[in-house]
Amino acid sequence: MKKLIIINGPNLNLLGKRETNIYGNMTFTEFYDSVVHKYANVDLEYFQSNIEGELIDKIQEVGFNYDGIVLNAAAYTHTSVGIGDAVKAITTPVVEVHISNTFSREDFRHQSYISPNAKGVILGFGLQSYELAIESFLNE
Repeated sequence: MKKLIIINGPNLNLLGKRETNIYGNMTFTEFYDSVVHKYANVDLEYFQSNIEGELIDKIQEVGFNYDGIVLNAAAYTHTSVGIGDAVKAITTPVVEVHISNTFSREDFRHQSYISPNAKGVILGFGLQSYELAIESFLNE
């Protein structure tokens, strides 16, 4: 059984409430519950924080003994050298995900400190981006 974790960054705890025209009406808890049910053959965990250091701590904690990390660092994707360095330092593969197509948004969202060290990047498919990332680990 694959052991995977979804790690979400700042403001993703507000899904279903914030900018529903971009992120939709479903809360992440509702989505996560459906994913756990759909992928019953996966040992799946979830962690969310609005605090950069807590995200780095979690990446380091799981980064040597999990089969994969699905990481949506949200705005920290574009600003955090520390999160990028944490991804580079670990051995667990990371798939960077984004709900929106970051390239269709503000210019600063076109830069990622995670992508250079990620196994892959999935963006623009709404919450399905997470499922595509999970599938990438199951189809190895």
